[in-house]
Parts: sequence; C-alpha cells; structure tokens
Amino acid sequence: MRRLGCIILAVGLAVAAFIAFRFVVGWTEQGPAKQDISIVVPDGATLSDAAVLLKRSGAVLSADAFLTRAKIFGGGTSIKAGEFVIPAGASNSDILSILQGGKTLTRLITIPEGMPSILVHERLMANDQLTGDIPVPEEGSVLPDSYAFDKGERRAAVLARMQAAMTKELAKLWAERAPNTVAKSPREAIILASIVEKETALPSERQMVAGVYGNRLRTNMMLQADPTIIYPITRGKPLGRRIRKSEIAAVNDYNTYAMVGLPKGPIANPGRLSIAAVLHPAQTKALYFVADGKGGHIFADTYQQHNENVRKWFEIRRARGEL
Repeated sequence: MRRLGCIILAVGLAVAAFIAFRFVVGWTEQGPAKQDISIVVPDGATLSDAAVLLKRSGAVLSADAFLTRAKIFGGGTSIKAGEFVIPAGASNSDILSILQGGKTLTRLITIPEGMPSILVHERLMANDQLTGDIPVPEEGSVLPDSYAFDKGERRAAVLARMQAAMTKELAKLWAERAPNTVAKSPREAIILASIVEKETALPSERQMVAGVYGNRLRTNMMLQADPTIIYPITRGKPLGRRIRKSEIAAVNDYNTYAMVGLPKGPIANPGRLSIAAVLHPAQTKALYFVADGKGGHIFADTYQQHNENVRKWFEIRRARGEL
C-alpha cells in the first residue's frame, strides 16, 4: 500500500508539474490566430472584458487562461482603449503587451484642398467604419487635411474635429494677416480663398491670383471667376461639360460674371495655402489672367495685354483640336 501511495503521489506531482509547465509555456508560445486580427477595446473595458473579446476573435484559446496568465505574468500596467491589430500567431504575452502599449490602429480620412461640402458629406457617409448620420456641412467650414478616427466612431464627431480645425487655423492666419489683404473679415477671407483654390492648382500661383482678385475688388471690377458660375449649378461638383452662355449671364448670389464683389458664401473648402495667399497676396498691378497651356496662368496689367494672352491661348487650343 505504501508503494502504491508513493506511485500515486509521484504521478500526481508529475501531472501537476506538467500542468504548471504548460501554464508557463502557454504565456509565450505561439497563439491560435492564423491571420492578423483587429479588435476594438472600448473605453472603460477591463482586462476581463478584453479577454472575452480576444477569445471571440480567435486570438486566444481560452479567456480564463489568458486572464489568469496576464494577472500573474503581465505586471500591473492597465490596458488601453482603441482598435488594435493582433498579428497572426501572437502569444498571450505579445497580446497583452500590445493592449498595454496603446499603439492603436490608425485610420485616416482625407479631405483634399478645394473639396466642396457636398462631397465632404458623401465621403464621410461612404466610410463604413463610421456611424451615424450628418447633414451637409456649411460650405467653407471644413479644413482640408487627413483626420484620424476610430472604428465605430460617430461621423458627427469626426466632422466636428474638421470644423474645429478650420476655426482654429483661420483664427491663427487672420491674426497674422498682411495689411494689403482685401479681406475685411475672416468670412471674406474664406470666400475669396475658396475662389483662389478653385482657380489654380499651382501653389506658386495662389498669391498672384489672390493679388489679381484683390485689385479687382478694390476697383469695383467683376471677379469673373468661372468656378462661381458652376457652384450654384452643381454645389461644387464637376460640371462635366462646357459652361453655357445663359449660365454666364445668370444672376444669382454666386455668379461673379453678373455681380460686383464677392459671392454670398464660399464655393468650396479652401486649404491653408489658399487662405494664407488671400491674407498675404502678391504685390501686383495685374488685373487679368488666362491659362498658359502648361497648367498655369499668364497675368496681365492691362486689357490690351490680356487680349494678346487670350489670343495665344486660343491658338494653343486650336492646335490641340479643342476648338
């Protein structure tokens, strides 16, 4: 009986040792995930909550085993909230380090310079990682940039950050404005900057274009900016065809071919450089500009010079077969 008791004790100790060994090894051995897994740990989630999420996603074999090992081997550092990527085969130890380190997955949504608000709305609504509905934001209220967001975040919160960024940037640029700017208020700066943004794609031209429009406004000349014809027709979306004579003559709150001064509001969401150009325009006598056939524009001080530049532009277009 004594011999049998010793055998049972030895077997028990061996089993216990094996279980202990497996428990320790299970902390660092390769995990079950066959591919990278994304999990979202909500604000206020506990380690126990995270363990359940990890089990459901297939990142660990057992929530209880992960939790117990994490409490014993993981130290006292709390886990962070956010979206995390768990690499394929990550061990329990690797996973806890990821959750404690707080290096969350970065998701970005980009608003290009000059994008009108109707397209900002469409872009936000089309992103299936965001939730909730939003109205079309006020034109000119969004600062073009790339914005980080969390999976499942409300669209209203992301839009609010975009608008807060514009408010902050506009206040900064307005405080630093040059004395030769024609803008009398931050709103006028945004309106004119939106026109500058749509008139030229070359950063090097923005201050010159702003200078031309400033000169026109000071002398009560019409701005005659083509994008202001298009905006009331499409709300800033591409027209997709040539502008009609009737549209050039149309009287409304935006068409600067039929009015003196600025439109009643912005025609797009201008970027930092266009706002800065309006608030720091080039010192110039130019009153006119026309395309140069190379992606930019050629500027003129007099109507006679401008007509010659227009003649050259039409020659280029005829040579291209556009006329």
